[in-house]
Amino acid sequence: MIRVLLADDQALVRAGFGALLNSEPDIEVVAEAGDGDEAIRLARSTRPTDGLTATGRILADPALERTRIVILTTFDLDEYIFEALRSGASGFLVKDTEPRDLLQAVRVVHAGEALLSPGITRRLIADFVKRPNRSPGPSPRLNGLTDREREVLSLVGRGLSNEEIAGELVLSPATAKTHVSRAMVKLGVRDRAQLVVLAYETGLVTPGRAEPG
Repeated sequence: MIRVLLADDQALVRAGFGALLNSEPDIEVVAEAGDGDEAIRLARSTRPTDGLTATGRILADPALERTRIVILTTFDLDEYIFEALRSGASGFLVKDTEPRDLLQAVRVVHAGEALLSPGITRRLIADFVKRPNRSPGPSPRLNGLTDREREVLSLVGRGLSNEEIAGELVLSPATAKTHVSRAMVKLGVRDRAQLVVLAYETGLVTPGRAEPG
């Protein structure tokens, strides 16, 4: 069973999302919060799958390391998306998303994946292109990766799925997934979304290589 904590300052919005999620046999809304502080308190007591500050504080708590967060917002802004992912959110959706897409998002992040669409990936790329003082080359943070893991991380940063990575490197999808998982462990990141952010922050992926070939 996927356990979900809803956090929104509007009771009507919470009621709508709650009814949708509870209608699914594999999803249960275990608590609702009206603000970030309440979300943090309830996350500690309910351990489910807000604001950016609450996201960061929840995910910084060792007792909640298995918690996954999907952010739904009316603010479809590049900087907000980027900060949400940096805070550790595993998915990002705007509130006018289709109900089926919300249900899919909950299931995707519960499975340990990240809900990061190609469109959001491209916007993250564009954001890094505009930022000054980017690293001129790969960071020492990547020293523990094998050459193959660096290749895989670069392709993840370009927005490729495991299947697409497998095709690019002539691997099986299972092998590609294994390389992605090992890179995540070595780099200490939670999911694919943070891998994308790290690929750009460390300079492994550069603007000239931003799109799949």
